[in-house]
Amino acid sequence: MGLGARHASRYSPVELLEGDPHLIARIKDLIADLTSDHADLLVAFHRVQAEMGYVPREAVPFLAARFKTTPAMIFGAISFYSEVHTEPPPGTVVEWCSGPACLLKGSMNIRRAIEAVIGCGMNESTPDNAVGLRLVQCDGTCHLAPLVRVEHRYVGPLTVSDAIKLARDLKEGKKA
Repeated sequence: MGLGARHASRYSPVELLEGDPHLIARIKDLIADLTSDHADLLVAFHRVQAEMGYVPREAVPFLAARFKTTPAMIFGAISFYSEVHTEPPPGTVVEWCSGPACLLKGSMNIRRAIEAVIGCGMNESTPDNAVGLRLVQCDGTCHLAPLVRVEHRYVGPLTVSDAIKLARDLKEGKKA
């Protein structure tokens, strides 16, 4: 390859594809002050998700064009960050602690009970997206073990019967 020749593995930016004009306009406003430098990509994800609750899949081609990369690179970056989502968040999020204190105090039974009652597995949501179950790491609230967080509020220490009641209430649309 001579000077100026393009290497086959170079990324070619995509052209902006058509999408929901209101969505694209809103995202455009949210990231207008960001540079096309890839260092601002994570800032763009955070802004869009803070506004919409997630980064809509329809926004990926726009973000790829804006940051002069490919949709695959945008999806790769989104999937790398576990806190960035491409689906609307569930109505209620139950966060199950996987820390050592919770595990030693029987949190696997709490998890199994919640999964069975609400009808979805870990890091999934119910078919109607009303309730989602997410795995979280220990944040030092071991005195409440075993526990879950519901909409960022700690619920614990829990017994299996407490967990079943909590899950039934959430499934019926009651707040914890």
